[in-house]
Amino acid sequence: MRVAVLGMGKMGRATAQRLLARGHTVRVWNRTPGRAAEVVDAGAAEVHSPLEAALDAEAVLMSLADDRASRDVMGRLAPLGADEVTIVADMSTVSPSTSRELREIAPGRRFVAAPVVGGPQAVVEGQATVLLGGEREYARDLDPVWCDLFAVQHYCGEDPGGALTFKLLNNYLLMAGLAVLAEVVAAAQAAGLDQERTRDFLRRWPTVAPALHNRLDDVLDGDHKGWFTTPLGAKDVRLAVELGESLGLDLPVARLVERRYEEAAESGWADRDIAAVVELVRSRPEPSR
Repeated sequence: MRVAVLGMGKMGRATAQRLLARGHTVRVWNRTPGRAAEVVDAGAAEVHSPLEAALDAEAVLMSLADDRASRDVMGRLAPLGADEVTIVADMSTVSPSTSRELREIAPGRRFVAAPVVGGPQAVVEGQATVLLGGEREYARDLDPVWCDLFAVQHYCGEDPGGALTFKLLNNYLLMAGLAVLAEVVAAAQAAGLDQERTRDFLRRWPTVAPALHNRLDDVLDGDHKGWFTTPLGAKDVRLAVELGESLGLDLPVARLVERRYEEAAESGWADRDIAAVVELVRSRPEPSR
């Protein structure tokens, strides 16, 4: 298929790389030039605007940082006629209300919410999961893309906000669990417990969620150079807090978790992985620049 990928952050680049490897024709755009060099070298064509990327595309995939960026880029696609693009799918993590808004302003309302569960490497390897929301017909029309990109597809219903609700709840569990794991690791290290025995126990204990295993080494002794930065972690938990408020719920633990990732970013770890939340607990110098 002819696919446009809008947004060349780590997830957008991973998406483009996977599609190219599976034989799709890929056109890419990024707000800041120069971030697409790797995928251009792999065969993608880089263009200068979202509209140029979307012209003649059979599918348009947005992979953007936040709600504001998703609204802005969708607005730039407004000149497209309803028959000029098959479907716009937003793979970004945004609020459920923003996802519903995107459907209303998408060309021809041909829109699918498609938040991703899994990191960039999982996408490159075809091992990630996608949560699909929107009209089932549109989700099915992109089966050639989903089947090549993801190991698992979950259709979450006609409301695109449903897919985002599941994604935000999943990410909240990850962030909260990681914040607690960081405190456990810091306490074990302060107590002088054997590092390798601690590592082995934490991998074996059923109280440590499987999704935390791939960050355990980084929490114990890493440099936190992963892909999911602390500001993005804070943003996702904030969206979960706002989701609760929209439902008439107060989520006090979520507000505490959000603040921990904000503090990590404010303490010099803004460009590092969410595993850097451990540095708020143990005494360690700020990262070198």
